[in-house]
Amino acid sequence: MAHTRRNLAVTIGAAALAVIAACTVHSQARPEPQPRPSPNAPDPNFPQGMEGPGPTKPDKRTMDRQNQAEVKADVEKLYQLVSELREQVQKSDATSTLSISVVKKAKEIEKLAKQVRDRAKG
Repeated sequence: MAHTRRNLAVTIGAAALAVIAACTVHSQARPEPQPRPSPNAPDPNFPQGMEGPGPTKPDKRTMDRQNQAEVKADVEKLYQLVSELREQVQKSDATSTLSISVVKKAKEIEKLAKQVRDRAKG
């Protein structure tokens, strides 16, 4: 019974890593579509109003780099958590049940994997 739980924990960890890897590869492989200018868009050569220039949008490249750095940091943390979970499962007695800390760590791994997946989607 403990052997199947151990296999389940290792499988969950491996699946989480596979999801992260697939999301990061998928998000990097897709080219960004080129936006079309709207016919109703204001003329950039026309002066703005009395308030001065309009609000500036955040730089997309900077946001992409920051997002990519956060994804990489989260993937490293996820790898560390999966390694710790694997060590805990290997150290546990085969005849006993899984401890609460193992279950909590598996939930933490799952939560972090979902965050990475959502961040990779954009």
